[in-house]
Amino acid sequence: MNNYVFLTLAIIAETVATTALKMTEQLTRLWPSVVVVIGYATAFYFLSFALRSIPVGVAYAVWSAVGIVLVTVAGMVMFKQTPDLPAVIGLSLIVAGVVVVNLFSKMSAH
Repeated sequence: MNNYVFLTLAIIAETVATTALKMTEQLTRLWPSVVVVIGYATAFYFLSFALRSIPVGVAYAVWSAVGIVLVTVAGMVMFKQTPDLPAVIGLSLIVAGVVVVNLFSKMSAH
């Protein structure tokens, strides 16, 4: 179970880094750029611990789906980027795919 805590921390760090990336203005602003570098380094650090027992495909699927949803929400809140219906449908399909992998795949670490 601790490995899913590490995966959660990795996802949060990656979400913060990706959101800050927009604020860097092509890495020309110092502090948002520092947040990006530290965020991605932190994300991969925690991901490395999560991969001790979570299969890489499952971890990356969860990382991707949750990260996409969180970055979309951050974009809505911070940058007033509203997803349209096709975006919402696509995001839902991504999340549904990860649920299927976690519930029904024999590759899963459960």
